[in-house]
Formats: sequence, structure tokens, C-alpha cells
Amino acid sequence: MKQRGEARAWTVEILIDETSEETEAEAVLQVDSRRIAGWGRARRNPVDPDVPRIGKELAAARALSDLGHKLLEAAAEGVEAFEGHPVQLHQ
Repeated sequence: MKQRGEARAWTVEILIDETSEETEAEAVLQVDSRRIAGWGRARRNPVDPDVPRIGKELAAARALSDLGHKLLEAAAEGVEAFEGHPVQLHQ
């Protein structure tokens, strides 16, 4: 059986700001001294029903997706620093 190292938890904080027409979210990951943040927005069509939960979920999902892309870019930059040439990492 493969021996595992010490487990670590990373916590993402999602900050949500909403008005009657739009919801914005910021997903923030703090790892050691590095802070990586993603951003997302959801806008309600005026003819759609006012269901704030859906706007929050959509804005948060977009912020998490943006955060994922930025985290992948940061990892690529780390690999490039060791390799000495550009790399492309895929999701």
C-alpha cells in the first residue's frame, strides 16, 4: 500500500456582494504567503424571478472557476521556474 504524507487542508473563502440586479463573488485562497483570488458575476434578467440563491451559486461557481484557472497558471509558472522554459498544464 502506498504510504501517504501528512494531509493538509486548504480553505477557500468566498465573499459575496449582491444588489437587486447582480451578484459578485470573490473566491480567495491563502497558501503560506501567497494569495490567489478568482472573481465571478451573475446578472439577473429583469424578466426572471428574483431567486437570490441562484445568483449567489452562479457567481460563486464562476469565481471558483476563475480561481482554478489562476491556480493552474501559478503552478505552470512554478514548473517553468524549475524547467527553464515555457510549459502548458492542462486541466
